[in-house]
Amino acid sequence: MTGEPGAPDTISARIRSGVAWKAASQITVQLSRIVVVLILARTLSLHDWGLAFEVLVFSGFVVVFTDNAFGTALIQRRKLHKGDRSTVFWLSAGVGLALALLGIALSGPLADYYGEPRVRPLFTAVSVGFLISALGTTQMALLAREMRFRRLELRQIAATLVGAVAGITIALKGFGPWAIVGQQLVEATMSTVLLWCLTPWHPSLRFSGASLGRLGSFAGYVFGENLLYQAGRNLGTLVMGGVLRASAVGAFALASNVILVPFTRIAGPLQQVFFPAFSRMNGDRERIADVWIRATRLIAMFAMPALVGLAIVAPEFVDVVLGPKKAAVAPLIQILAWVGLVQSLQTLNGEVLLALNRARTLFRFTAFWFVVTLGAFAVGLPWGVKGVAVSYAISTTLVEPVRAYITTRALGIPLMRFVGSFSGVAQATAIMAVVLLPARAALVSAAVPSAAQLAVLVVLGTGVFAAGCLLRAPDVMLELRRVLRPSTPVPAPS
Repeated sequence: MTGEPGAPDTISARIRSGVAWKAASQITVQLSRIVVVLILARTLSLHDWGLAFEVLVFSGFVVVFTDNAFGTALIQRRKLHKGDRSTVFWLSAGVGLALALLGIALSGPLADYYGEPRVRPLFTAVSVGFLISALGTTQMALLAREMRFRRLELRQIAATLVGAVAGITIALKGFGPWAIVGQQLVEATMSTVLLWCLTPWHPSLRFSGASLGRLGSFAGYVFGENLLYQAGRNLGTLVMGGVLRASAVGAFALASNVILVPFTRIAGPLQQVFFPAFSRMNGDRERIADVWIRATRLIAMFAMPALVGLAIVAPEFVDVVLGPKKAAVAPLIQILAWVGLVQSLQTLNGEVLLALNRARTLFRFTAFWFVVTLGAFAVGLPWGVKGVAVSYAISTTLVEPVRAYITTRALGIPLMRFVGSFSGVAQATAIMAVVLLPARAALVSAAVPSAAQLAVLVVLGTGVFAAGCLLRAPDVMLELRRVLRPSTPVPAPS
């Protein structure tokens, strides 16, 4: 029935609204961060940046432990019991307080380790931020559960802008590294305050052991999966750093950022929109499968041509955007583009499994992925950074189809239904590649400057791919037009 939680038209409208608000939020957040970085780069000394970096490395590690796995459980549950919300709030607050006290206790030893007394108060300040953020995670989960994306993103935009103003002001006042730490603290505080203002629910003095037991198993697997995923992403670089030259590791890191970070920025917001949407579909596997395939096909429409095109024009891209001294990064971008392409098509698989209460399955797969990924880095090391990139690409090719198979099996659909949905987009991408390769060769032989080559190839590739989609994937173009249409008003949750 229209307007009921889980009704198809309601879910569709909220998904469109969520994607639109996420896009607006990401644009605002990224632009503001670019402005702040440019201003701070001119204001702070390299020593100030070094002090702040030492503190942020510590806070980045602790973030894994502050991730609210119990909040994910709140979003996933179809029905919440009386004590569930308050139990999760007090548990999150307790974890935040424990981490804050631990960080304060470690601030002295960490300052001694770095040999820099000035970082001690910075560590203490960042540690207080763990508690501040923890006090808002339950409210954030409840807003996501109700798919109140407008409130969530307006909160994010406001907190980011206030934090940016605070960071710039602190820098101009001459407080050095406190500008970076202060920006994060002000942003976290503003975010938590707004979450309390925007959420009608407030915690009671209730802590339920039954709620803890009911949510704990799911949350435990979610936490374990997050921990393994973050470890897998970072330990490989540490392994390389112990064997290869710093310049080689830097080239790999830069190539990874060019390929993987932009799609990570897109994947995160999409996951935040679709997980509560899948969870509200009440276990209707066919409906979830349909939305999952359609959404992933739209992701493919952007990822496939972008990454294949980038692999083709990588030398020109590096020369123009990164600079001629970074030429060694180009072949790594060409190899890792395949990794980015394969992984982008798995963007929403984890959200599907969590919505279907398959957190244990997702944890087991991530453990498998963790072992294979670290093994791939180790196997490729004897052949240098290119060997690592090739080995990583091979492991991705072997592992990611397993993720897709597990997801389709959980949904009760054939794997080929998922794979076949990309056929038209893949054909349009292939047409684009067939045109771009000889075009690039001709431009290179004519000694056209790199910037002009890049501009011509980007315009040519975009036009050819659009024409290819009209010919080979008209259904995807129709789907894109549907998504871009203004959405109907979203009924309030009952």
